Amino acid sequence: MKKSFLSVMGALLLPLVLLSPAGAANPAQQKPAGAAKAAQPAGKEEHPKIRQAIENLRRAKESLETAQHDFGGHRVKAMEHINQALEECQRALEYDKK
Repeated sequence: MKKSFLSVMGALLLPLVLLSPAGAANPAQQKPAGAAKAAQPAGKEEHPKIRQAIENLRRAKESLETAQHDFGGHRVKAMEHINQALEECQRALEYDKK
């Protein structure tokens, strides 16, 4: 039962995080149009999909942090997985050699 709950949560959360448009959950958090370009080192690609995924993962983590604490450790485990996903997304951006 616990494994199926976690599997269902993962199956529902991952596509939401990776495919939802940036800023849709909270338009007030949108950055100005030129903000992403200004933060980029010269010669590097922007990778908007990865940056969008990072922002969505951060929002998901915030939601889980404020959720009730009666999920038998699954909420905490989901936050750990989000932290791992955030690290991998950051590594992907650092790996860009263009």
